[in-house]
Amino acid sequence: MSTSGGVTRNTLRQQIADALRDEVLAGRLPPGREFTVKQIAEQYGVSATPVREALFDLSAQGLLASDQHRGFQVREFTVADYRAMAEARALIVEGLFRNPAERVAVRPEALASIRRRAAEAVRAAKGGDLDVLIGYDLRFWRELGQFVLNPYIADFLTKLRVQAWVFAVHRLRRDGMDEDVLWFGHEELVEAIGRCDHEQVHAAMHSYYAHALAWADRLEAAEAGRSVPDAPESPGHCA
Repeated sequence: MSTSGGVTRNTLRQQIADALRDEVLAGRLPPGREFTVKQIAEQYGVSATPVREALFDLSAQGLLASDQHRGFQVREFTVADYRAMAEARALIVEGLFRNPAERVAVRPEALASIRRRAAEAVRAAKGGDLDVLIGYDLRFWRELGQFVLNPYIADFLTKLRVQAWVFAVHRLRRDGMDEDVLWFGHEELVEAIGRCDHEQVHAAMHSYYAHALAWADRLEAAEAGRSVPDAPESPGHCA
């Protein structure tokens, strides 16, 4: 295969993976939805090879489940999965800031872009625009992740964030968005990081994860048909 052919195929592979990820995050490909390589190839009018590679990429990211006989399926995350995601992120971030000088390097020149992402995410959350919120939220966390010196940790945190939104999106569309589950603390967090104020970073992240787990409690209670106490009034997050 020529170099140009390889580049074209890799570009198609990424474009298809990005398009399908957007469909999942928008809720247009709901959990449990099944499809085959042939169906996606016909949908996009491309050959099977880049489609197969894109689907395996999304499977590696935990967004799809694959079956040798049935093809691919949008993964269904449970409340227990979501709780585990939140706890994993909390443990990792706590570890990063236990000795931040060795694990985190804040680049002041990057903060202006991250502040813009933060402001747009907060505006979208307050306006109830879920699609815009997801886009800016993922960019916000991805750019913050570039401060993490270990790229494997940064990639893992991004993967968990995407999976959390896959869990959350169809529930938020079903139940609606309100201040009990949406986080408005992007701007406060980025300012604390910019000041290297580790106590405020910890406080923001503690509130973030406390609300994520409180939402998980409410979802579990709703599934079990019981009630739980209201969430704390400090800012939290839905995903």
